[in-house]
Amino acid sequence: MVFNMEWFVLLEKGIWFGVAAIGFSILFNVPPRTIVAILLLSAIGGLTRVFFIHWGVGVILASLAGSSLIGILSISAAHYRHAPPTIFSIPAVIPMVPGIFAYRMMLGFIKLAGDPSNPTYTAILSETVNNGIKTIFILMVLAVGVSIPMLVTRKTSVKNIRLIKRKN
Repeated sequence: MVFNMEWFVLLEKGIWFGVAAIGFSILFNVPPRTIVAILLLSAIGGLTRVFFIHWGVGVILASLAGSSLIGILSISAAHYRHAPPTIFSIPAVIPMVPGIFAYRMMLGFIKLAGDPSNPTYTAILSETVNNGIKTIFILMVLAVGVSIPMLVTRKTSVKNIRLIKRKN
C-alpha cells in the first residue's frame, strides 16, 4: 500500500508540473497543438528533478538534469508538432523556477532590515545569502539546461535553412 501511495504522489506531482506549464503556455499564447506536448515535457522534466533530489543529488544539479531533459525532448517535439523548440521548452521549465528560495531570501532581507541588533542576525544573514545563491544558481542552470541542447543540435535540427544572397 505504501509503495502504491508513493506512485500516486509522483503521479500527482507530475500532473501539477504539467498543469502549471499549461497555465504559462496559455499565458504566452502558444499554438493549441503544442499544449499536450508541453504538459508531457513539464511532467517528465519536473519528475526527473524530483527523482534526482530523492536520490540525494542537490537541488541545483537536479534542476540541471530536469531542464536538460526538457531541452533535449523539446527538439524532437518541435519537429513532431512543427513549432520552434522554445515554444515547448520555456513553458515546460517555468514550474521549476525556485520560488520558495526567492521568497525565503526576501523574508530574510525584511528581517535583516527590521532589527540589526537582533542576536540571531548572523544566522539570518547566512540563511538569506544561502537562499539567494541557490535561487541564482537554479535560475542559471535552468537557462543553461534548456539552451545547451538546442545550441548543440542547431545544425542538425533546423529544417531548410536558406541563406539569402543579395545582388549588388
